[in-house]
Formats: sequence, C-alpha cells, structure tokens
Amino acid sequence: MHSRPPVPPLPDPAADAAPAPALPVGVDPDAVYRSLFTAYPDALLLVDQAGTISLANPAAALLLGYDVQELIGLSVEALVPDSIRPRHAAYREAYGRSPRARPMGTTDMDLVARRKDGTEVVVEIALSPLQSQGLPFVVAAIRDVGAYPRVKQALQRARYSEHLAQFSRQAVDTRSPQQLLEQVPAIAAQALQVEMAVLFMLDEDRQQFRVAACAGDLPMERPGDRVPNRPDTPPGFVVHEGKPVAIADYRTEQRYAVPASYLQAGLVSALAVPLFDRGRAIGALAVRSRAAQRFGEEEKRFLESLSNQLATSLQRAHSEDALHHAQRLESVGQLTGGIAHDFNNLLTVIQGNLQVLEDRPALAADAGAPPLVAAALRATRRAAELTSKLLAFARRQVLQPNAVDVSAMVSSLADMLRRTLDQRIRIEAEVAPGCPPVMADPGQLESALLNIAINARDAMPDGGTLRFRAEPVQRLPEGVGRELGDPSARHEHFVALQVIDNGTGMPDAVKERAFEPFFTTKGAGRGTGLGLSTVYGFVKQSNGAIAIDSAPGAGTTVTLYIPQPWHAAGSEAAEGGAASHVLPPGLKVLLVEDDGEVRKVVRAFLTGLGCEVTAAASGEQALLLLGASQAHDLLLTDIALGPGMRGTALAAEAQRRLPRLAVLLMSGFSQELLDADRDSPQHWELLRKPYGRGELAAAMARAIAAARSAGG
Repeated sequence: MHSRPPVPPLPDPAADAAPAPALPVGVDPDAVYRSLFTAYPDALLLVDQAGTISLANPAAALLLGYDVQELIGLSVEALVPDSIRPRHAAYREAYGRSPRARPMGTTDMDLVARRKDGTEVVVEIALSPLQSQGLPFVVAAIRDVGAYPRVKQALQRARYSEHLAQFSRQAVDTRSPQQLLEQVPAIAAQALQVEMAVLFMLDEDRQQFRVAACAGDLPMERPGDRVPNRPDTPPGFVVHEGKPVAIADYRTEQRYAVPASYLQAGLVSALAVPLFDRGRAIGALAVRSRAAQRFGEEEKRFLESLSNQLATSLQRAHSEDALHHAQRLESVGQLTGGIAHDFNNLLTVIQGNLQVLEDRPALAADAGAPPLVAAALRATRRAAELTSKLLAFARRQVLQPNAVDVSAMVSSLADMLRRTLDQRIRIEAEVAPGCPPVMADPGQLESALLNIAINARDAMPDGGTLRFRAEPVQRLPEGVGRELGDPSARHEHFVALQVIDNGTGMPDAVKERAFEPFFTTKGAGRGTGLGLSTVYGFVKQSNGAIAIDSAPGAGTTVTLYIPQPWHAAGSEAAEGGAASHVLPPGLKVLLVEDDGEVRKVVRAFLTGLGCEVTAAASGEQALLLLGASQAHDLLLTDIALGPGMRGTALAAEAQRRLPRLAVLLMSGFSQELLDADRDSPQHWELLRKPYGRGELAAAMARAIAAARSAGG
C-alpha cells in the first residue's frame, strides 16, 4: 500500500515568467485553478518523483475505470500494460534525470493504458514537469485516441471489417444455409451495437416474408412469423425501394405503417437493406434500436456488405445442392441405363416368345390360352413403358416421333385426369375440328402434357378449371421461338397444344425461371425442378417451341407448339418411315446378336417375315460371313456385342464392303442409341429393345427405304 502524500499546493501564477491575467476582485485564484483541474476534458495525473499519483481529475477516473480516490496514492506502473511494466521504472527514472515537456512515444508506436478491469485503451500522453517552479511533480495529460472523430471512424471501420471477416470464415465452414441465416442477425446486432436484428426472406411466390432468423431481446418478431409483401409493411417497403432505408424515429415515420408492437417495445431508430440474388430481391435485413442512433454511410455500407456476403454464400450453397442433385441424377441415369440394357434384352425374349407362341395352332385350339398370352404381352409392354419412364427421368431417352392424333390423345388424357385428379378440378377439352396430327414421340408428348397438368393442379389447391385446347397455327407467334433461343422459329405449320388453369398464376420473376433445371416453387421434398425443364427439352428436340402466359391471380397458360408431320424437319425421313411395312420376299438378313436367347427370338421373327437369315454372335464372325458368296440386303445388329467389335464399327465396315447394304442398329441401352443417332449416317435406322414383330418389320422397311434413297 502506498501512503497518501500530502496534496501539494497549486502553483503560484506569479512565479511564471509571463504575467498572469488579472482575476476579478474577490475571486480566489486557488479555487479557479482547482476548478480548471477538475473540469479539464483530458485525463490529468499529478505524479511525484517516486511515480505515485498525487492528484487525479474526474476525466482520468472515467478513462481509467477508477474512482478519483482510488487513483490517488496508486503507482503509475499499475496503469502500464504487463508487457512494458518491467521496463517502465527505468524509463521514468531516465526522464526524472532530464525532465522536459514532451509527448510520450513515437509516431510508429501506440501508447496503451491499462484500465482497472484489465482492458487496454490506446492513448496519447504529454508530460509537463513542474520542477522549474520548485515542485517535485510531473503533470501527465492523457487523451483517449478513440475519442478523435477520425480515429473513432477508423476504429469503427476496423470493427465492421472484423465482423465481416468473421462471417466469411463461418460461411466457409458452414454448409447449411439455415445456419448462415441464423448467424447474420447476431453479427449485425453486435457490430452495430443495437438491441435487435431480424432477417426476412421472401417465399417463392413472393407474396409473404418469413422471419428466417433474429437476434436480440425484443419479442415482436419470431422465427417462422409471416409478414405480407406489401409496400406498407417494414420489409415490403425496403424491397419495394430496392435500397437501404434508415429510420430516425419510428414515432414520426410516415412512409409505411409502423407496427404498434415496435412503439410498445420502445423502438426508436432502425436501418434496413434489401437482400439480392442475381439482381432480384429475395429478402431484407434490418437492425433496430431503442436509442436514437445515427445510421450513416458507414453503417449502410456494412449492412449492405453483410447482406451481399449472405447472398453469395446462399448462392454457393444452392449451387452445391444443385450440383450434388445433378450428380445423383447422373448416377441414377448410369445405373438405370445399365439395368435397362439387360432388362430390355429379357423383355425382348419374353415378348418375342409370347408372340411366337401366339401363332402356334395348338394355342388357338385351347380356348383359355390366348387370353393368358395376351395378358402376358400386355405386362411386357407395361414393363417396357416403365423402363422408358426411368430412362426419361435420367434424360437418356431416345425420341421415336410418329404422327400423333391430337384429338384422340387429348380426349384420352382428359378422361384419365377426370378419374385421378381432385374432384374439385373440372377438366375440359377443346380440339379444333379437323385438327391435323403432330409429329412427336407419343409417350413423351403425353408425359409432357401430364406434367403441365399436375403443375396446374398444384396451382389450384381449392379447385378450379383445367382446360386442354388444340388448334393448328401457320406460324409461331412473334418472339416465341427466338425468345427461348429455339431454332424452330423458322418452321411453319404447327399445332398449338394449350394447358390452361385458373390457379394462382406466376409473377414475372418465377415465369422467367420456369424452364431452368432445378428451379421449383414447391416446398422441400415436393418438387425436383426438372418438370418444365424436361418438357422444354422434349419440345425443343421435337423442333417445336413452348411459351408461358401467366400473372399472379390470373392463372397460367402453357402452350406447346408441335410441328405437323408434313412440315416437320426431316419430312423426307418421316415419309420414308410411313412406307409400307411389307418386306420383299426372300430378304437376305445378316443378324448379329451376342445374347443367344435374343438371337433365337429375332431369328424366329425374321423367318416369320419371310426373310433368309444368317446369324452371328459377334462382329468378327459377321465380317467373315460378309465375305461369303451370298450377298446380304440388310444388316441387323446389336450395338453392344460383348468384349469384341461394336455394332457401329461392324456396320461401318460392312457398308464399306457393301455400299448398298441397309443397316438397322438395335440396343436395350438408350445411351448407345443416343450416341449412334448423333455419330452415325442418317440412313442408318435405330430400333429400341424390347420390340415386337411389327416394330421390327417397320424398322426394317425404313432402313431399306433409307438405304435406297442414300444409294441414289
């Protein structure tokens, strides 16, 4: 303990070289100087030669966290940081040997004072010795550097930068979007030193905000609460403005309706910024305070930076989810394609043997047998359709366009939906009289219309009217093909197939993204976002176009423009495909199939069609047969022929030897057909397994017609 030294008398102003100004008569100089010492805004300490504090003013007590009486008698070493304390006594003694008025420290070194609670504050110190007046004291004037406006601003910026860096580190480590949402309000409230922060996120339909996260002790908004997206609500006004909004005083705010709960909670000021995702507002981040805060440009920039970092992190998280989803789909597609190859071979054997069995006279004699065979054949067709749908889901389906009767398809689809959809939804179908057919894959077209109809059902949760319309059009409406980047805009003569609902409709922002893969307005687990993107891909592949007309509350109309058969691209091929399935008698066919059971079935088909068949189990064996004396009219080969030569390579070599040879490739693996369709000559025909005898005959007829056309 330090004993308290006697308080020294204040210096006599008459002792100064310069004359002191005269004081009014009756004013006590000692009282004046004591008042000056007490009122001085900087911290003042009077320190003796032993380093003991003899006097301290209230500003010193406030800066250092002590009472004035606690400072008197305290060693100045108690105010020095631990790292400097062992050397401080030597510094003080050196100064005592040559005292002079000077500032402490250098321009490249910060001085730090240790407060009573152990915290530190950056300060400036000026020393003034009183020895010239015969007093063994030094006056230390201490100023808090943080009190300077520019320094305070720099420290504030540094604090904001540190909080932004903190969120960046958390965003790198956090993979959950919800965790990111929950961290932002806490960081905003801590950085801006306010009582409350809240993050609003727009629902997919943009009709309401959801309170995604909040921080603070004010209970008027809790996670999960809903707020209408209107300009007269706090978050709705911010999104409507599209820029930061500062509230100086809620009690005088006139731009929107201030909730009574804000005023009841004592809120006074606020600052809010919109949250953007690729230029589109998706929410708002707001901070609120019970104090009259001045939210300037620095605070706005900080909150905007935090909002931008959140948007970037959410985009990254969503992109990663989409990538993982796409990778899962790719894996499913590869697995499905591999299974389909073997499964379709099995279906070919089952279906083929059933058809051969169906022609046996003994079967006809048994009255109960034909219905059983027919039922089994129907089951194989359903199994083939299931495989086809799995491949379509994996986007590995080969389109097989044919002339489709629009009236029959729309009527059949409407009847099915009347039995399966919500009974509160009325189904109507309207097809223009004499509506021509369209050139498209029948199964994929029906699937596309069904997909759109299901979306329409979801848009009418309380019921409504779902209407199908079809009518021929000479040209695409202005901008439809070009707007979507679809080259079909140059074609003429389409059929417009419309699916119309009177449901909730779409805002422009949703309509613009409707065809994007993985974009969905449905809740988690209720949609993949692949529906309309798959429809768009099918229509585009069919040389058609698609358009959406919708508005909130006004329903939605989706229009598919599908070419008419005689105006579709490749009409010559379509006409060739419509040629007679009657094959010339004695057609010489070289059959190449590595699966013995499939080879046996196909051979039976060909024999039944009046063909002369030469069979081979591999490409190498087939090449030896090509050199035999008998010529061949048609090569029918599977693409995958085990570990040896592939069917496409065999076909290329066979046509090199026999230029007029017709080629028909077959496979149960749709990816192989896709590759062959892309890389092979146009006059090669493709046939998907499983197939029946009629499908085989039709494909052979098309292949022969295409070969003749290519050969001139």
